[in-house]
Amino acid sequence: MIFLWAFLVGGFICLIGQFLMDVVKLTPAHTMSALVVLGAILDGFGLYEPLINFAGAGATVPITSFGNALVHGAISEAKTDGIIGIITGIFEVTSAGISAAIIFGFFAAVLARPKG
Repeated sequence: MIFLWAFLVGGFICLIGQFLMDVVKLTPAHTMSALVVLGAILDGFGLYEPLINFAGAGATVPITSFGNALVHGAISEAKTDGIIGIITGIFEVTSAGISAAIIFGFFAAVLARPKG
């Protein structure tokens, strides 16, 4: 049953993104930013963790999870380190994902032959 809920929740998040691009006419960059902000807002109100517990990968794989991770790290580190923890928490929680994107992007650029 968890697979069904993951599929439906992940699909709904993608549906929101497609709606923003097709109906609202946002660019892909604006749509991605909107979904990151949506994930951040949901985590700020404490609604994204229950969604992750309910849908698993359906909520952790889409880009909304990045906004969730930013706010979650900032809030947890702010509780222990104060205002400085807001900045360090953002980088502490998301550093693995950002590093992986940079490394794999580099290898893709080396191996691929870009046109243009």
